Amino acid sequence: MLYFRQMLVMLVGLYTVRVVLNTLGVLDYGIYNVVAGVVAMLTFLTGSMAHASQRFLAFEIGRGDFERLKKTFAVNWSIYGLIVVIALILLESLGLWFVNDRLVIPPERFEAAHWVYQYAIFSFLCAILTVPYTSAVIAHEDMHIFAWVSLLDAFLKLGIVFVLQIVPMDKLHLYGILLCSVSIFHLAIYRIICHSRYKECRISFCWDKTLFKEVAGFTGWSLFGQITVVFRNQAVTILLNQTFNPAVVAARSIANQVASTISSFSSNFNTGLYPPIVKSYSSGQKDQMIKYIFFGAKATFFLMLLFSLPLTLEMSAILPLWLKNPPEYAVLFAQLAVMDGLINSVSHPLMTAARATGKVRLYELSIGSILLASFFVSWMVLYWGASPYGVMYVAIGASVLMFFVRLWIVRKLVRFSLRSFFTRVVIPLLSVTVLSCLFAGVICWSLPDNLLFLCIKLIIYVFLICVCVWFAGITSQERIKVYGLVQRKFVEWGMIKKEKH
Repeated sequence: MLYFRQMLVMLVGLYTVRVVLNTLGVLDYGIYNVVAGVVAMLTFLTGSMAHASQRFLAFEIGRGDFERLKKTFAVNWSIYGLIVVIALILLESLGLWFVNDRLVIPPERFEAAHWVYQYAIFSFLCAILTVPYTSAVIAHEDMHIFAWVSLLDAFLKLGIVFVLQIVPMDKLHLYGILLCSVSIFHLAIYRIICHSRYKECRISFCWDKTLFKEVAGFTGWSLFGQITVVFRNQAVTILLNQTFNPAVVAARSIANQVASTISSFSSNFNTGLYPPIVKSYSSGQKDQMIKYIFFGAKATFFLMLLFSLPLTLEMSAILPLWLKNPPEYAVLFAQLAVMDGLINSVSHPLMTAARATGKVRLYELSIGSILLASFFVSWMVLYWGASPYGVMYVAIGASVLMFFVRLWIVRKLVRFSLRSFFTRVVIPLLSVTVLSCLFAGVICWSLPDNLLFLCIKLIIYVFLICVCVWFAGITSQERIKVYGLVQRKFVEWGMIKKEKH
Protein backbone atom coordinates (compact mmCIF):
# COMPACT_ATOMS: atom_id res chain seq x y z
CA MET A 1 0.00 0.00 0.00
CA LEU A 2 2.82 2.40 0.84
CA TYR A 3 4.52 1.86 -2.51
CA PHE A 4 1.29 2.04 -4.50
CA ARG A 5 0.61 5.27 -2.65
CA GLN A 6 4.08 6.62 -3.27
CA MET A 7 4.04 5.93 -7.00
CA LEU A 8 0.86 7.97 -7.38
CA VAL A 9 2.04 10.67 -4.98
CA MET A 10 5.29 10.95 -6.94
CA LEU A 11 3.52 11.33 -10.28
CA VAL A 12 1.05 13.85 -8.87
CA GLY A 13 3.82 15.73 -7.08
CA LEU A 14 6.04 16.00 -10.15
CA TYR A 15 3.16 17.19 -12.31
CA THR A 16 2.06 19.66 -9.63
CA VAL A 17 5.52 21.23 -9.34
CA ARG A 18 5.72 21.60 -13.12
CA VAL A 19 2.37 23.42 -13.41
CA VAL A 20 2.86 25.50 -10.25
CA LEU A 21 6.29 26.64 -11.48
CA ASN A 22 4.86 27.63 -14.87
CA THR A 23 1.79 29.29 -13.32
CA LEU A 24 3.60 31.24 -10.60
CA GLY A 25 6.77 31.88 -12.59
CA VAL A 26 10.35 31.44 -11.37
CA LEU A 27 10.24 34.66 -9.30
CA ASP A 28 7.03 33.89 -7.35
CA TYR A 29 7.99 30.23 -6.98
CA GLY A 30 11.30 31.26 -5.45
CA ILE A 31 9.54 33.80 -3.19
CA TYR A 32 7.06 31.17 -1.97
CA ASN A 33 9.81 28.70 -1.11
CA VAL A 34 11.96 31.20 0.76
CA VAL A 35 9.00 32.70 2.70
CA ALA A 36 7.52 29.29 3.52
CA GLY A 37 11.08 28.24 4.38
CA VAL A 38 11.04 30.64 7.33
CA VAL A 39 8.04 28.75 8.73
CA ALA A 40 9.62 25.44 7.77
CA MET A 41 12.57 26.32 9.99
CA LEU A 42 10.30 25.36 12.89
CA THR A 43 9.55 21.92 11.46
CA PHE A 44 12.08 20.64 13.98
CA LEU A 45 9.20 20.95 16.49
CA THR A 46 6.99 18.49 14.61
CA GLY A 47 9.94 16.29 13.62
CA SER A 48 11.19 15.85 17.17
CA MET A 49 7.72 15.17 18.56
CA ALA A 50 6.89 12.76 15.72
CA HIS A 51 9.93 10.68 16.62
CA ALA A 52 8.94 10.73 20.30
CA SER A 53 5.27 9.90 19.65
CA GLN A 54 5.99 7.02 17.29
CA ARG A 55 8.66 5.60 19.58
CA PHE A 56 6.66 5.72 22.83
CA LEU A 57 3.35 4.60 21.30
CA ALA A 58 4.97 1.65 19.49
CA PHE A 59 6.94 0.79 22.64
CA GLU A 60 3.77 0.58 24.77
CA ILE A 61 1.89 -1.39 22.09
CA GLY A 62 4.81 -3.83 22.10
CA ARG A 63 4.53 -4.18 25.89
CA GLY A 64 0.73 -4.61 25.74
CA ASP A 65 -0.11 -2.09 28.50
CA PHE A 66 -3.26 -0.21 27.40
CA GLU A 67 -3.48 2.14 30.39
CA ARG A 68 0.13 3.18 29.87
CA LEU A 69 -0.60 3.56 26.14
CA LYS A 70 -3.57 5.84 26.90
CA LYS A 71 -1.46 7.98 29.25
CA THR A 72 1.29 8.18 26.64
CA PHE A 73 -1.07 9.56 23.99
CA ALA A 74 -2.62 12.05 26.43
CA VAL A 75 0.77 13.35 27.58
CA ASN A 76 1.95 13.67 23.98
CA TRP A 77 -1.20 15.59 23.07
CA SER A 78 -0.64 18.02 25.95
CA ILE A 79 2.90 18.66 24.79
CA TYR A 80 1.67 19.32 21.25
CA GLY A 81 -0.74 21.95 22.54
CA LEU A 82 2.16 23.70 24.25
CA ILE A 83 4.23 23.51 21.07
CA VAL A 84 1.44 25.18 19.05
CA VAL A 85 1.47 28.17 21.43
CA ILE A 86 5.29 28.46 21.35
CA ALA A 87 5.40 28.17 17.55
CA LEU A 88 2.71 30.81 17.06
CA ILE A 89 4.55 33.30 19.32
CA LEU A 90 7.90 32.72 17.58
CA LEU A 91 6.52 32.93 14.06
CA GLU A 92 4.47 36.08 14.65
CA SER A 93 7.38 37.87 16.31
CA LEU A 94 10.89 36.84 15.24
CA GLY A 95 9.70 35.15 12.06
CA LEU A 96 7.60 38.09 10.93
CA TRP A 97 10.49 40.49 11.61
CA PHE A 98 12.81 38.31 9.53
CA VAL A 99 10.39 38.20 6.58
CA ASN A 100 9.80 41.95 6.68
CA ASP A 101 13.36 43.15 7.23
CA ARG A 102 15.80 40.49 6.09
CA LEU A 103 14.46 38.53 3.11
CA VAL A 104 15.24 39.76 -0.39
CA ILE A 105 11.77 40.23 -1.92
CA PRO A 106 10.87 42.61 -4.79
CA PRO A 107 8.73 45.51 -3.43
CA GLU A 108 5.81 44.80 -5.79
CA ARG A 109 5.50 41.22 -4.42
CA PHE A 110 5.91 42.06 -0.75
CA GLU A 111 2.19 42.14 0.16
CA ALA A 112 1.53 38.75 -1.48
CA ALA A 113 4.60 37.30 0.28
CA HIS A 114 3.28 38.60 3.63
CA TRP A 115 -0.06 36.82 3.14
CA VAL A 116 1.69 33.64 2.04
CA TYR A 117 3.65 33.74 5.28
CA GLN A 118 0.43 33.93 7.36
CA TYR A 119 -1.14 31.02 5.48
CA ALA A 120 2.05 29.01 5.92
CA ILE A 121 1.90 29.61 9.68
CA PHE A 122 -1.66 28.29 9.93
CA SER A 123 -0.79 25.27 7.76
CA PHE A 124 2.16 24.55 10.02
CA LEU A 125 0.04 24.68 13.19
CA CYS A 126 -2.41 22.21 11.63
CA ALA A 127 0.52 19.96 10.75
CA ILE A 128 1.68 20.00 14.39
CA LEU A 129 -1.74 18.87 15.63
CA THR A 130 -1.88 16.12 12.98
CA VAL A 131 1.34 14.43 14.13
CA PRO A 132 -0.02 12.56 17.21
CA TYR A 133 -2.73 11.01 15.04
CA THR A 134 -0.37 9.93 12.24
CA SER A 135 1.98 8.55 14.91
CA ALA A 136 -0.86 6.44 16.31
CA VAL A 137 -1.71 5.06 12.85
CA ILE A 138 1.95 4.16 12.20
CA ALA A 139 2.44 2.64 15.67
CA HIS A 140 -0.56 0.37 15.07
CA GLU A 141 0.95 -0.55 11.67
CA ASP A 142 -2.25 0.42 9.82
CA MET A 143 -0.26 1.46 6.79
CA HIS A 144 -3.25 1.19 4.47
CA ILE A 145 -4.87 4.13 6.32
CA PHE A 146 -1.66 6.14 6.11
CA ALA A 147 -1.44 5.33 2.40
CA TRP A 148 -5.04 6.23 1.51
CA VAL A 149 -5.04 9.52 3.43
CA SER A 150 -1.74 10.46 1.77
CA LEU A 151 -3.25 9.70 -1.62
CA LEU A 152 -6.24 11.88 -0.83
CA ASP A 153 -3.88 14.65 0.25
CA ALA A 154 -1.93 14.34 -3.01
CA PHE A 155 -5.05 14.55 -5.17
CA LEU A 156 -6.28 17.59 -3.26
CA LYS A 157 -2.95 19.26 -4.07
CA LEU A 158 -3.45 18.21 -7.68
CA GLY A 159 -6.80 20.00 -7.56
CA ILE A 160 -4.94 23.13 -6.45
CA VAL A 161 -3.13 23.13 -9.81
CA PHE A 162 -6.39 23.40 -11.74
CA VAL A 163 -7.90 25.99 -9.40
CA LEU A 164 -4.76 28.14 -9.78
CA GLN A 165 -5.31 28.30 -13.53
CA ILE A 166 -9.04 29.10 -13.30
CA VAL A 167 -9.54 31.59 -10.44
CA PRO A 168 -8.70 35.17 -11.50
CA MET A 169 -6.71 36.49 -8.54
CA ASP A 170 -3.08 36.87 -7.48
CA LYS A 171 -1.63 33.39 -8.03
CA LEU A 172 0.87 33.50 -5.15
CA HIS A 173 -1.84 34.63 -2.72
CA LEU A 174 -4.27 31.97 -3.97
CA TYR A 175 -1.62 29.23 -3.75
CA GLY A 176 -1.11 29.99 -0.05
CA ILE A 177 -4.87 29.89 0.66
CA LEU A 178 -5.37 26.55 -1.09
CA LEU A 179 -2.42 24.81 0.61
CA CYS A 180 -3.72 26.05 3.97
CA SER A 181 -7.15 24.55 3.23
CA VAL A 182 -5.59 21.16 2.45
CA SER A 183 -3.75 21.22 5.81
CA ILE A 184 -7.03 21.85 7.68
CA PHE A 185 -8.73 18.96 5.87
CA HIS A 186 -5.74 16.69 6.58
CA LEU A 187 -6.00 17.33 10.32
CA ALA A 188 -9.77 16.79 10.34
CA ILE A 189 -9.69 13.44 8.51
CA TYR A 190 -6.93 11.98 10.73
CA ARG A 191 -8.71 13.09 13.90
CA ILE A 192 -11.97 11.42 12.80
CA ILE A 193 -10.20 8.16 11.84
CA CYS A 194 -8.16 7.87 15.05
CA HIS A 195 -11.10 8.70 17.33
CA SER A 196 -13.16 5.96 15.70
CA ARG A 197 -10.44 3.24 15.61
CA TYR A 198 -8.15 3.71 18.62
CA LYS A 199 -9.55 4.05 22.13
CA GLU A 200 -6.37 5.70 23.44
CA CYS A 201 -6.87 8.58 21.00
CA ARG A 202 -10.21 9.63 22.52
CA ILE A 203 -8.70 12.57 24.32
CA SER A 204 -9.31 12.90 28.05
CA PHE A 205 -7.09 14.83 30.40
CA CYS A 206 -4.48 12.54 31.88
CA TRP A 207 -1.23 13.64 33.48
CA ASP A 208 1.76 11.55 34.47
CA LYS A 209 4.74 13.53 35.70
CA THR A 210 7.20 10.65 35.32
CA LEU A 211 6.04 9.87 31.79
CA PHE A 212 6.15 13.58 30.91
CA LYS A 213 9.79 13.78 32.02
CA GLU A 214 10.62 10.64 30.03
CA VAL A 215 8.95 11.94 26.86
CA ALA A 216 10.33 15.45 27.36
CA GLY A 217 13.87 14.11 27.84
CA PHE A 218 13.67 12.09 24.63
CA THR A 219 12.03 15.01 22.82
CA GLY A 220 14.62 17.50 24.04
CA TRP A 221 17.49 15.68 22.37
CA SER A 222 15.39 14.96 19.28
CA LEU A 223 14.56 18.66 19.23
CA PHE A 224 18.25 19.51 19.09
CA GLY A 225 18.71 17.06 16.24
CA GLN A 226 15.79 18.50 14.27
CA ILE A 227 17.03 22.07 14.76
CA THR A 228 20.32 21.08 13.16
CA VAL A 229 18.42 19.48 10.23
CA VAL A 230 16.75 22.86 9.71
CA PHE A 231 20.19 24.47 9.48
CA ARG A 232 21.16 21.90 6.86
CA ASN A 233 18.04 22.52 4.73
CA GLN A 234 15.98 25.67 5.23
CA ALA A 235 18.79 27.82 6.66
CA VAL A 236 20.99 26.99 3.66
CA THR A 237 18.12 28.00 1.34
CA ILE A 238 17.94 31.37 3.11
CA LEU A 239 21.74 31.62 2.89
CA LEU A 240 21.49 31.19 -0.89
CA ASN A 241 18.77 33.84 -0.97
CA GLN A 242 21.11 36.27 0.77
CA THR A 243 23.98 35.48 -1.64
CA PHE A 244 22.29 34.87 -5.02
CA ASN A 245 19.04 35.76 -6.81
CA PRO A 246 15.62 34.03 -6.35
CA ALA A 247 16.25 31.89 -9.44
CA VAL A 248 19.04 30.05 -7.58
CA VAL A 249 16.67 29.43 -4.66
CA ALA A 250 14.08 28.10 -7.12
CA ALA A 251 16.70 25.76 -8.65
CA ARG A 252 17.67 24.36 -5.25
CA SER A 253 14.00 24.03 -4.27
CA ILE A 254 13.34 22.00 -7.41
CA ALA A 255 16.39 19.84 -6.67
CA ASN A 256 15.13 19.24 -3.13
CA GLN A 257 11.69 18.35 -4.52
CA VAL A 258 13.23 15.75 -6.83
CA ALA A 259 15.42 14.31 -4.07
CA SER A 260 12.62 14.24 -1.48
CA THR A 261 10.26 12.55 -3.94
CA ILE A 262 12.78 9.77 -4.56
CA SER A 263 13.77 9.58 -0.89
CA SER A 264 10.13 9.15 0.05
CA PHE A 265 10.28 5.60 -1.35
CA SER A 266 12.97 4.69 1.16
CA SER A 267 11.36 6.65 3.99
CA ASN A 268 8.05 4.89 3.27
CA PHE A 269 9.78 1.56 3.56
CA ASN A 270 11.21 2.66 6.91
CA THR A 271 7.83 3.98 8.05
CA GLY A 272 6.65 0.38 7.83
CA LEU A 273 9.85 -0.86 9.48
CA TYR A 274 9.77 1.61 12.40
CA PRO A 275 7.14 -0.15 14.57
CA PRO A 276 8.64 -3.67 14.23
CA ILE A 277 12.10 -2.43 15.23
CA VAL A 278 10.75 -0.60 18.30
CA LYS A 279 8.40 -3.44 19.27
CA SER A 280 11.13 -6.09 18.93
CA TYR A 281 13.33 -3.97 21.21
CA SER A 282 10.58 -3.42 23.81
CA SER A 283 9.76 -7.14 23.87
CA GLY A 284 13.43 -8.13 24.25
CA GLN A 285 13.83 -9.75 20.81
CA LYS A 286 17.29 -8.34 20.11
CA ASP A 287 18.27 -10.80 17.36
CA GLN A 288 15.09 -10.02 15.46
CA MET A 289 15.79 -6.30 15.82
CA ILE A 290 19.29 -6.70 14.35
CA LYS A 291 17.83 -8.64 11.40
CA TYR A 292 15.42 -5.77 10.76
CA ILE A 293 18.31 -3.26 10.86
CA PHE A 294 20.53 -5.19 8.44
CA PHE A 295 17.69 -6.06 6.06
CA GLY A 296 16.29 -2.52 6.21
CA ALA A 297 19.64 -0.89 5.41
CA LYS A 298 20.12 -3.01 2.28
CA ALA A 299 16.55 -2.84 1.05
CA THR A 300 16.32 0.92 1.58
CA PHE A 301 19.51 1.59 -0.38
CA PHE A 302 18.53 -0.69 -3.27
CA LEU A 303 15.10 0.92 -3.56
CA MET A 304 16.73 4.35 -3.67
CA LEU A 305 19.32 3.21 -6.23
CA LEU A 306 16.54 1.96 -8.50
CA PHE A 307 15.35 5.56 -8.97
CA SER A 308 18.52 7.54 -8.22
CA LEU A 309 20.88 6.12 -10.83
CA PRO A 310 18.57 6.49 -13.88
CA LEU A 311 17.60 10.02 -12.83
CA THR A 312 21.19 11.09 -12.20
CA LEU A 313 22.35 9.86 -15.60
CA GLU A 314 19.43 11.39 -17.52
CA MET A 315 18.66 14.49 -15.41
CA SER A 316 19.60 16.92 -18.20
CA ALA A 317 16.96 15.30 -20.44
CA ILE A 318 14.28 14.67 -17.80
CA LEU A 319 14.13 18.12 -16.19
CA PRO A 320 13.25 19.97 -19.44
CA LEU A 321 10.56 17.39 -20.17
CA TRP A 322 9.17 17.87 -16.68
CA LEU A 323 9.47 21.64 -16.21
CA LYS A 324 9.74 22.88 -19.83
CA ASN A 325 12.13 25.68 -18.77
CA PRO A 326 14.01 24.61 -15.64
CA PRO A 327 15.90 27.39 -13.82
CA GLU A 328 19.63 27.75 -14.26
CA TYR A 329 21.64 25.45 -11.96
CA ALA A 330 18.66 23.07 -11.56
CA VAL A 331 20.21 20.03 -13.31
CA LEU A 332 23.43 19.74 -11.30
CA PHE A 333 21.63 20.79 -8.12
CA ALA A 334 19.18 17.93 -8.64
CA GLN A 335 21.90 15.37 -9.44
CA LEU A 336 23.84 16.26 -6.31
CA ALA A 337 20.69 16.27 -4.15
CA VAL A 338 19.78 12.78 -5.39
CA MET A 339 23.29 11.51 -4.60
CA ASP A 340 23.05 12.97 -1.11
CA GLY A 341 19.70 11.25 -0.56
CA LEU A 342 21.12 7.92 -1.75
CA ILE A 343 23.97 8.13 0.78
CA ASN A 344 21.54 8.98 3.59
CA SER A 345 19.10 6.19 2.72
CA VAL A 346 21.24 3.42 4.21
CA SER A 347 21.15 5.19 7.58
CA HIS A 348 17.35 5.16 8.05
CA PRO A 349 17.18 1.84 9.97
CA LEU A 350 20.18 2.96 12.08
CA MET A 351 18.27 6.13 13.06
CA THR A 352 15.24 4.04 14.03
CA ALA A 353 17.36 1.64 16.09
CA ALA A 354 18.99 4.50 18.00
CA ARG A 355 15.60 5.99 18.87
CA ALA A 356 14.13 2.59 19.79
CA THR A 357 16.56 2.33 22.71
CA GLY A 358 15.48 5.73 24.06
CA LYS A 359 19.17 6.60 24.68
CA VAL A 360 19.42 9.38 22.13
CA ARG A 361 21.67 11.95 23.80
CA LEU A 362 24.98 10.80 22.28
CA TYR A 363 23.33 10.10 18.92
CA GLU A 364 21.58 13.48 18.57
CA LEU A 365 24.55 15.43 19.94
CA SER A 366 27.00 13.79 17.51
CA ILE A 367 24.82 13.98 14.38
CA GLY A 368 23.56 17.45 15.26
CA SER A 369 27.10 18.77 15.66
CA ILE A 370 28.01 17.52 12.19
CA LEU A 371 24.91 19.17 10.68
CA LEU A 372 25.63 22.48 12.41
CA ALA A 373 29.23 22.32 11.24
CA SER A 374 28.09 21.67 7.66
CA PHE A 375 25.95 24.85 7.74
CA PHE A 376 28.84 27.00 8.89
CA VAL A 377 31.17 25.39 6.35
CA SER A 378 28.58 26.19 3.63
CA TRP A 379 28.50 29.77 4.87
CA MET A 380 32.28 30.05 4.65
CA VAL A 381 32.40 28.40 1.23
CA LEU A 382 29.89 30.92 -0.18
CA TYR A 383 31.63 33.80 1.59
CA TRP A 384 34.88 32.85 -0.17
CA GLY A 385 33.13 33.09 -3.53
CA ALA A 386 32.19 29.51 -4.36
CA SER A 387 29.39 28.69 -6.81
CA PRO A 388 25.93 27.76 -5.46
CA TYR A 389 26.85 24.08 -5.90
CA GLY A 390 29.35 24.42 -3.06
CA VAL A 391 26.62 23.88 -0.46
CA MET A 392 25.72 20.52 -2.03
CA TYR A 393 29.30 19.24 -1.97
CA VAL A 394 29.47 20.15 1.71
CA ALA A 395 26.17 18.33 2.35
CA ILE A 396 27.40 15.14 0.62
CA GLY A 397 30.62 15.14 2.65
CA ALA A 398 28.60 15.57 5.86
CA SER A 399 26.30 12.66 4.89
CA VAL A 400 29.23 10.28 4.44
CA LEU A 401 30.66 11.28 7.82
CA MET A 402 27.25 10.91 9.52
CA PHE A 403 26.83 7.36 8.21
CA PHE A 404 29.99 6.18 9.95
CA VAL A 405 29.14 8.06 13.15
CA ARG A 406 25.61 6.58 13.22
CA LEU A 407 26.99 3.09 12.65
CA TRP A 408 29.47 3.44 15.53
CA ILE A 409 26.84 4.77 17.96
CA VAL A 410 24.15 2.20 17.11
CA ARG A 411 26.70 -0.60 17.39
CA LYS A 412 27.38 0.55 20.96
CA LEU A 413 23.66 0.80 21.80
CA VAL A 414 22.45 -2.46 20.24
CA ARG A 415 25.66 -4.51 20.37
CA PHE A 416 26.06 -6.02 16.93
CA SER A 417 29.21 -6.89 15.00
CA LEU A 418 30.65 -4.17 12.78
CA ARG A 419 32.37 -6.84 10.69
CA SER A 420 29.02 -8.55 10.18
CA PHE A 421 27.41 -5.24 9.13
CA PHE A 422 30.14 -4.51 6.59
CA THR A 423 30.07 -8.08 5.26
CA ARG A 424 26.28 -8.38 5.01
CA VAL A 425 25.37 -4.79 4.16
CA VAL A 426 28.17 -2.45 3.06
CA ILE A 427 30.04 -4.79 0.67
CA PRO A 428 26.84 -5.84 -1.19
CA LEU A 429 25.83 -2.17 -1.47
CA LEU A 430 29.18 -1.17 -2.95
CA SER A 431 29.23 -4.17 -5.31
CA VAL A 432 25.78 -3.43 -6.69
CA THR A 433 26.51 0.31 -7.01
CA VAL A 434 29.78 -0.17 -8.90
CA LEU A 435 28.37 -2.82 -11.26
CA SER A 436 25.18 -0.83 -11.90
CA CYS A 437 27.12 2.36 -12.64
CA LEU A 438 29.46 0.57 -15.05
CA PHE A 439 26.70 -1.17 -17.01
CA ALA A 440 24.35 1.83 -16.98
CA GLY A 441 27.19 4.16 -18.00
CA VAL A 442 27.88 2.07 -21.09
CA ILE A 443 24.20 2.21 -22.06
CA CYS A 444 24.01 5.97 -21.37
CA TRP A 445 26.90 6.83 -23.67
CA SER A 446 26.06 4.25 -26.36
CA LEU A 447 22.48 5.17 -27.21
CA PRO A 448 21.30 8.44 -28.84
CA ASP A 449 19.69 11.30 -26.90
CA ASN A 450 16.04 11.54 -27.92
CA LEU A 451 12.68 10.84 -26.27
CA LEU A 452 12.29 7.30 -27.61
CA PHE A 453 15.77 6.22 -26.55
CA LEU A 454 15.35 8.00 -23.22
CA CYS A 455 12.41 5.70 -22.40
CA ILE A 456 14.38 2.66 -23.60
CA LYS A 457 17.40 3.63 -21.52
CA LEU A 458 15.32 4.12 -18.36
CA ILE A 459 13.83 0.64 -18.74
CA ILE A 460 17.28 -0.89 -19.33
CA TYR A 461 18.72 0.93 -16.28
CA VAL A 462 16.03 -0.47 -14.00
CA PHE A 463 16.50 -3.98 -15.41
CA LEU A 464 20.31 -3.82 -14.98
CA ILE A 465 20.01 -2.62 -11.37
CA CYS A 466 17.56 -5.43 -10.56
CA VAL A 467 19.93 -8.00 -12.09
CA CYS A 468 22.88 -6.62 -10.12
CA VAL A 469 20.87 -6.67 -6.88
CA TRP A 470 19.73 -10.24 -7.53
CA PHE A 471 23.21 -11.64 -8.15
CA ALA A 472 25.49 -9.34 -6.11
CA GLY A 473 23.24 -7.69 -3.52
CA ILE A 474 21.37 -10.49 -1.77
CA THR A 475 22.32 -13.92 -0.45
CA SER A 476 21.04 -17.26 -1.76
CA GLN A 477 18.77 -17.56 1.29
CA GLU A 478 17.31 -14.13 0.56
CA ARG A 479 16.74 -15.11 -3.08
CA ILE A 480 14.73 -18.13 -1.91
CA LYS A 481 12.64 -15.91 0.38
CA VAL A 482 12.01 -13.38 -2.39
CA TYR A 483 11.02 -16.15 -4.79
CA GLY A 484 8.64 -17.61 -2.21
CA LEU A 485 7.11 -14.20 -1.51
CA VAL A 486 6.52 -13.51 -5.22
CA GLN A 487 5.02 -16.98 -5.68
CA ARG A 488 2.61 -16.46 -2.75
CA LYS A 489 1.52 -13.11 -4.16
CA PHE A 490 0.82 -14.65 -7.56
CA VAL A 491 -1.30 -17.32 -5.84
CA GLU A 492 -3.21 -14.64 -3.88
CA TRP A 493 -3.87 -12.65 -7.06
CA GLY A 494 -5.03 -15.80 -8.89
CA MET A 495 -2.28 -15.58 -11.52
CA ILE A 496 -1.07 -19.11 -10.76
CA LYS A 497 -2.72 -22.07 -9.07
CA LYS A 498 -1.63 -23.27 -5.68
CA GLU A 499 0.33 -26.51 -5.85
CA LYS A 500 -1.29 -29.50 -4.16
CA HIS A 501 0.88 -31.84 -2.09
